[in-house]
Amino acid sequence: MSAAAPAPPPAPDGPLGRPLRRREDRRLLTGAGRFLDDIEAPRALHAAFVRSPHAHARILAVEAAAARALPGVVAVLDGADIARLVAPLRLAPPIEGLHPVEMPPLPRDVARFVGDPVALVLAETRAAAEEAAERVEVEYEPLPAVASLAAAEAPDAPRVDPALPSNRVSRQEFATPGLAAAFARAARVVEARFGQQRQTHAPMEPRGCLAVWDAGREHLTMHVGTQAPHPYRSALAARLGLREWQVTVVAPDMGGGFGQKIVPLREDLACAAAARMLNRPVRWRETRSENLAAALHAREEEVTTRAAVAEDGRLLALACRIRSDFGAWCFFPANYMARVVALILPGPYRVREYGYEVEVFLTNKCPSGPMRAPMAIASWVMEGTMDAIARELGLDPLEVRRRNSITDADLPFTTATGERYDAVSPLATLEAAAAGLGYDGWRARQAAEPRRLLGLGLCTVIESTTYGSAFYKAAGIPGSGHEAAVVRVEPSGAVIASCGLMGSGQGYETTLAQAVAAGLGCAVEEVAVQLGHTDIAPYGMGSRGARGATAGGGALYLAGLRLKAKVLEIAAVLLGRNSADGLDLREGRVVQRTAEGWAPAGPTLAEIARLAHLDPLRLPPGMEPGLHQVLAYDPPAMTYANSTHACAVEIDPETGALSVLRYVVAEDAGRRINPLVVAGQTHGATAMGLSGAMLEHSAYGADGQMLAATFMDYALARADDLPAFELLHHDTPNPRTPAGLKGMAEGGVMGAIGALMNAVNDALARRGARLERQPATPARIWAALQGRSEA
Repeated sequence: MSAAAPAPPPAPDGPLGRPLRRREDRRLLTGAGRFLDDIEAPRALHAAFVRSPHAHARILAVEAAAARALPGVVAVLDGADIARLVAPLRLAPPIEGLHPVEMPPLPRDVARFVGDPVALVLAETRAAAEEAAERVEVEYEPLPAVASLAAAEAPDAPRVDPALPSNRVSRQEFATPGLAAAFARAARVVEARFGQQRQTHAPMEPRGCLAVWDAGREHLTMHVGTQAPHPYRSALAARLGLREWQVTVVAPDMGGGFGQKIVPLREDLACAAAARMLNRPVRWRETRSENLAAALHAREEEVTTRAAVAEDGRLLALACRIRSDFGAWCFFPANYMARVVALILPGPYRVREYGYEVEVFLTNKCPSGPMRAPMAIASWVMEGTMDAIARELGLDPLEVRRRNSITDADLPFTTATGERYDAVSPLATLEAAAAGLGYDGWRARQAAEPRRLLGLGLCTVIESTTYGSAFYKAAGIPGSGHEAAVVRVEPSGAVIASCGLMGSGQGYETTLAQAVAAGLGCAVEEVAVQLGHTDIAPYGMGSRGARGATAGGGALYLAGLRLKAKVLEIAAVLLGRNSADGLDLREGRVVQRTAEGWAPAGPTLAEIARLAHLDPLRLPPGMEPGLHQVLAYDPPAMTYANSTHACAVEIDPETGALSVLRYVVAEDAGRRINPLVVAGQTHGATAMGLSGAMLEHSAYGADGQMLAATFMDYALARADDLPAFELLHHDTPNPRTPAGLKGMAEGGVMGAIGALMNAVNDALARRGARLERQPATPARIWAALQGRSEA
């Protein structure tokens, strides 16, 4: 279905916009959920991995005799064993400046980071597997490690991947034709620097899998917490040399993903290969330390901006340089996250002249991947640049934003990089957040209490939510942005729906049921949503970004609408009418338009479903029996939501301790399917952003040793570290998506990072200090106040 032909909005009394409680919460809160470890598999072997203690080392030998001699140990497999059944991963998309890379299923010759899996132990119990893994002796030859961007780009740096000419795996650049001229005529050129630290996803439930090989059918069933079951299945089958009908992926309840559980990582592939090799089920559950050190990391970037401005603070041009640390191996195209940051960095402002340079480097650290809001740094960079302009020119930061913001009159707005904004409201959310915070009052308080280090931070976010196929095509990235849906009505009137998404805490079973009910016109309570099973759901692209509402909800809504048209055609025949004009289906009952409004017309959805399935000769001539609809929907190239975060903070100058005093979010998420779920997503995303900006750091030493492999060292925000969140809404439906849906699940991360860091720097500016890098820990803040290095 074309993205250019959105469906009409549902009836005013439809289920969209109703704050229904999440139906899945009952089982999850009462301990009745079914997670991976709840799935029984007779004769299952337990897996444990032997991991490299070195950041960079040749693997000379793997000696496993002592491990194999332990009771209960069935096998010890190394990289050569796994390579017999699993093909290497080669990433070579046709993107200029991006070098092709290849990764073996397990390293056979060289380990590239601390935690790199070198061997796999399989035993009858988990305890036996873990003990045996400790008995495996690996002979290493340590090599020099590259543990920072500076080390990676040094002329004599050891190469992380010897197949590359240097550690720079990717470089792209872009500039509008008038960029140089705009800088030449600027009254001022303002420079700013930003650094985001390496973080990790830390889901409540670490990774794991249960691989079951049926030798008779030559069929693999993979029970795994994955956000994208069908792409996961495709990748798994391709790497194992199987047809897709030989692989079934079943995703049980999942305790968080945040981008870490999208593609099959090496442990999953090794377990699947071992199950096939030994013809026994293999299960693996990652430890927390493994997850922190060796799953996926994200976010490590350095950005420099140069802004050409007029004396009144108007932005004439912007140039930025982005350098990203991608870690040791590439599970994704190395330029993907950094390139998106560059594309959307101008955000809510009228930046006509723009240029960027993006460089991505390999280092001897855990590989990187997408993490909730992989473009998270973009909003802080842009909003921090606006603050830098205000400081340079002696202007109020709010006023500088007002002068540069995109307004309703500018829409639709095409950015310098060709992105199209259709229905965004950045100036409205900016004004709402500033008013909600009491911006002028806080500024007056700062002036009246100069001894207190009070700071105000604003951050307006343009959040890219749903990436359509046209975006991937334009970016040279293989893949699709479509989503597929199936809606069927059983003879009793029960409605069963499915799509390619998989939930990891988003409340899909509730919100997607509302989307189906809105399209079809049935009661929400009649809809069951089945997710996470590749033999049941149609092929879809899964849950990533914030595409669930627009792509998944949109596809289900449109499928419901199309199925409703068939129901009403049947109803028209039953009512003796020539057409379905003037009929509708609401709450599962056919209604007809009258002079007074809508009135019941007679048949119910259950009655029509019974006829369609069990008495098909009464259907209109030529109509096929049953009530079922399969539909695929490809959204616009990009869908955007927006929000503004505003916070007030106080810093204790004696200790550097940071307190968030007030926090306001004004957001425009388009039509909200379920306001309760939207609020929960905003709270969770904002909490994640604040936690990352204040505390989290996957730290490494200069030798590449991991320094934060437990929660004693990798700090997460606790409840009492976070403020209450005050939410304001300014809903602008998108005219190019079904029902005006936009998505909004990642903007909270982006806004929180920018608002918090800008507030900290607003407070520090009163002492002539600044933090250019996150996290804003008390130690870093105190060092900045003392004029010392942030490190």
